[in-house]
Amino acid sequence: MPELPEVEALRSFLAGELAGHEIVRVLPVAVSVLKTYDPPVTALEGRAVTAVARYGKFLAVDADGLWLVTHLARAGWLRWQDPLPSGAPRPGRGPLALRVAVETGAGFDLTEAGTQKRLAVYVTHAPRALPGIARLGPDPLADDFTEERLGKLLAGEHRQLKGALRDQSLIAGIGNAYSDEILHAARMSPFKPAGRLTGEETARLYAALRGTLADAVERARGLAAARLKAEKKAGMRVHGRAGEACPVCGDTIREVSFADSSLQYCPTCQTGGKVLADRRLSRLLK
Repeated sequence: MPELPEVEALRSFLAGELAGHEIVRVLPVAVSVLKTYDPPVTALEGRAVTAVARYGKFLAVDADGLWLVTHLARAGWLRWQDPLPSGAPRPGRGPLALRVAVETGAGFDLTEAGTQKRLAVYVTHAPRALPGIARLGPDPLADDFTEERLGKLLAGEHRQLKGALRDQSLIAGIGNAYSDEILHAARMSPFKPAGRLTGEETARLYAALRGTLADAVERARGLAAARLKAEKKAGMRVHGRAGEACPVCGDTIREVSFADSSLQYCPTCQTGGKVLADRRLSRLLK
């Protein structure tokens, strides 16, 4: 799933490729992709792109005041092509969900793999009015996201840290992969109660959160869209690396599997050497 660093890299990449160019065609291919109908996607045609923005994991293209907003969900991606293939794409064939073309002949496809179709596209005059964006918490890389603010957000939380970090209404942009990476860098168990952090632990989590995301954004800076997935995977220290050696201590990275996801962690670095039970309601084994 694309998270804050990848979406920020896509924003930067698209801003460089699209700024000043006119959108000449928007072609929805998958019926399920469009979540709004007024204004229609055809209203974007003939407008020049003036900016590209990011809201958490949402990517938004500003076409002279009318916005094309997308959330790539778990299996969605953006593929830039120069030139785009000629001819209209066929609905129901492959992962293609929506195609956007500019006057140069270039453009991008939104694609989605798998059978669960959750990729979403909106056309709106006000991105912040969309329910998914309106509910977002603060951006963790914003200048006003301070250690004190993080502490206030977590105070009184009854959830475990892993779940709290992934809650988009609490902090925007962090998903399954980077929550694993942040907790490893902070040397904290994913099941530690979020509302019980000491001042020292809050400071450590804040430094890990900002550092992990900023480093990932910097690694992705300037990369073409096609290279971002590989860069994300290469930069992971624990996520997706169950059975490998922890790069910090050498212990074996472990995994906890849930119904539709999993997390990875290092027992030595994060749980005092204890192994987490691999079940949905996991607790530390005694």
